[in-house]
Amino acid sequence: MNAFRILLMGIFITISGYTAMVVSNHGMGLLQVFFGDMAKMGWPGQFNLDFMCLLMLSALWLAWRQHFSPIGIFLGFAGFFGGAFFLSAYLLIESFRVEGDVKALLLGKVRARTSE
Repeated sequence: MNAFRILLMGIFITISGYTAMVVSNHGMGLLQVFFGDMAKMGWPGQFNLDFMCLLMLSALWLAWRQHFSPIGIFLGFAGFFGGAFFLSAYLLIESFRVEGDVKALLLGKVRARTSE
């Protein structure tokens, strides 16, 4: 679990730094570039479409893990729009909340208890 937590911290720090540099050099025009590349039907657009699908799956998992409660829906949106930046922080915090129990980390505490 410690290696996983270190990975999550590395992801969070790397994306934070990289994003800060991109914003300082190019501004906040992410959506124009993101969807513009998709509209061009080239490899950058294919990558963006694939990535957006991964974000949707991440959002769905976050909402499902919280039983589609209001907080679960909120976390799903945060996961979709926050990407790995949000998900790495969420998983790091939850890994401590569930005391390193991988089953509870993936399923949530309620589902982990009922599946035993």
